[in-house]
Order: sequence, then C-alpha cells, then structure tokens
Amino acid sequence: MVIPSVLPERPTAGTPFETGWPVRLADTDGDQRLRLDAIARYLQDIGFEHLDAVEDGDSHRGWVVRRTVIDVLKPIQFGERVTLRRWCSGLSNRWCNMRVQISGSSGGLVETEAFLIHFGTESGVPARMSDRFMEPMLASTTEHRLRWKAALTDPAPSIDSPEVHVRPFPLRVTDIDLLDHVNNAVYLSGVEEVLADHDDLKSGAHRAVIEYAKPLKSGDQVELVAHRAGSALDIWFTVAEETRAVTRVMPL
Repeated sequence: MVIPSVLPERPTAGTPFETGWPVRLADTDGDQRLRLDAIARYLQDIGFEHLDAVEDGDSHRGWVVRRTVIDVLKPIQFGERVTLRRWCSGLSNRWCNMRVQISGSSGGLVETEAFLIHFGTESGVPARMSDRFMEPMLASTTEHRLRWKAALTDPAPSIDSPEVHVRPFPLRVTDIDLLDHVNNAVYLSGVEEVLADHDDLKSGAHRAVIEYAKPLKSGDQVELVAHRAGSALDIWFTVAEETRAVTRVMPL
C-alpha cells in the first residue's frame, strides 16, 4: 500500500513545529468549509515558517511537491482558529514526507502528508539536504530510506465516454509562481470546481490525494477530465491530452 489508510502518528521524540491563525473568509466555501486549495496554501505557509525556525533553513528554500494527501476527518469552519503542527514522517537525503496536522478550535480536524523534493535554487535539480538540516528530521522518524512510488497510476480515460466529464480550467496570471509554474495550491481549486457536483463526497470525512507529474505553465490550455466510479472521484489535469497531475477523492 503506497499510502497508509491512516497517516503516521505524531512522533514521541522531538516536538513538532507549531503555528496557527484564524480561518478567514477567503479560505472557505459557501458552506463555510475550509477548502482544499486553502489547506494547500496553509501547508506552504507553515513550511516556510518552519524553514525560518531550523538550522540551515535559509539554504534549503527550494522545494517541489510531488504528492499531497489531505484527510478531512471533520471539516474546519470559517471563524475557527487553527493550530498547525508539522513534522517529518520519512526521508532520504534529497526528499522527505512531511506531516501537518491542522486542528480547529471548534473541533475541526485535517491530517495531511506531502512528499517534497529538495532542489538547488541555482542548479534546479534535486539536491542533498545538509546534515544539520536533517538532524531533527531523522530524530522524528525511523524511515530514513524513503523512496518515491506513485499511488495514482490509472491513465486518463477517453473523453468520448459518457461517464467522463470534461471542463476547461483557464489559468490566470495570479496562478503562476516565480518559476513560471502553476502554484500547487491552484490545482486544488480545480478539484473544488469538480467537487461542487459531488456534495456527498465533501460533506463527510474524505481523503483527497493529488500527484503532480509535470508542471503546468502560463499559456497552457488545461482541461479537467473527471470520472466518478462508485465512491471514488478521479480528476486528471490534462494539456493536449497529456496528463500533468491526477487527483482522487474518496470517503474515509
């Protein structure tokens, strides 16, 4: 099983990095639920705060997200204050799994895990993390030989199938980051577009997994190819029928 059914528990050794803030209106949908794209931004924000708090954080500023798992156990609502706790749940010397627990002041709870690749900001290729940077990460997990394995491997279905729904996903200037890539949180806003037609999935506890295969860039003509099979909803982000990312949303 590539992704465990229950994400790794908080470590008994070490102290997770902790921060928090209120859930604001721009983070929530019409039902006052904290959206998936807002959760992805929260993961980015705590990640950069964490870098500022650790040894050699200033020399480890380049990261690529390969996969994010978001388990919405109890929806977090507008007006709650969230506490975020972040720790390493597995690593090699160039990439790691980082867990973030998001708990709301009124009982909302979201558990997440992201596979992150460290890369050199000048070289643009995966780069070894320093020993000082890895020291607290090694202490929080026994998984020190982490390897990448995709969990979502099904190809995009034919768009001619009656069970497949295709919609355009126009990119905006504000979606693009300094590398001319679409920010990873923007993909989750596309997932929210499709989820709007599947209230049964987002109303209860659910898991959303997104894996990024190839970056979306400014000017790309993106289509969302969605297929619902039973309780699972799959969404492919495609450009000229080439898959750039894939998502699965399913109940927990």
